[in-house]
Amino acid sequence: MMWTKQLCRLLKYFPEQIELNKGFIRGLETDMQTLAAHPHPEDGFAGMEIRGDVLTDKENAGAALLDAVTEVKGTEPVQIGSYRGFAMTVTFDAFRKEYELSLRGEMTHKAILGADPRGNLVRIDNALGQMQARLDAAHAQLDNLHQQQAAAQAEVGKPFPFEEELRVKTARLVLLDTELNMDGKKRPPAQREIAKSARPSVLEGLKKQMPPRTTEKKHKNREEVL
Repeated sequence: MMWTKQLCRLLKYFPEQIELNKGFIRGLETDMQTLAAHPHPEDGFAGMEIRGDVLTDKENAGAALLDAVTEVKGTEPVQIGSYRGFAMTVTFDAFRKEYELSLRGEMTHKAILGADPRGNLVRIDNALGQMQARLDAAHAQLDNLHQQQAAAQAEVGKPFPFEEELRVKTARLVLLDTELNMDGKKRPPAQREIAKSARPSVLEGLKKQMPPRTTEKKHKNREEVL
């Protein structure tokens, strides 16, 4: 069972997970290039597009963002604008009573928004700033998957650990089978005929054991009747 599990992981799990993490890495690297292409000016603000309006003032952008976000009432994503090369969509979690903003490039980067306009802009930049950490984690996970894959390949390549025990038990089964069939059921046809003729007849044996029948009692009964 252990070998079967390892083989399944080698054939399915590891290839799928390795390709998945490679996709994460490619997506994050592309998004990091997008972010680098839309930097904040020194001591400034990169600007934000909200419902078709491009806002270069940080205070106005924060207020417009909060106004657009609070109009979202459902769990379906609503696109409200873009920021630093990423499309922005918002959903509302009625259970938690909070708004979640997603910045979509090749990957999705999320931030939970509050009631502070400036604080929301900081949260969005922090979400985008986590790309490097996510990229490092994806590389570490990919390395770990390769190590696990190599270990699984080595495990599958080992000799069967119970090979000697299996050989001994197989030999014992063959011997037992031979002993159980010593009555001739598995002998060649000629040997079966010889064995059959050599065995005493059961019917003959019964005849030898039966005493001879007598008619004394029968004659006596006839005399009593007469």
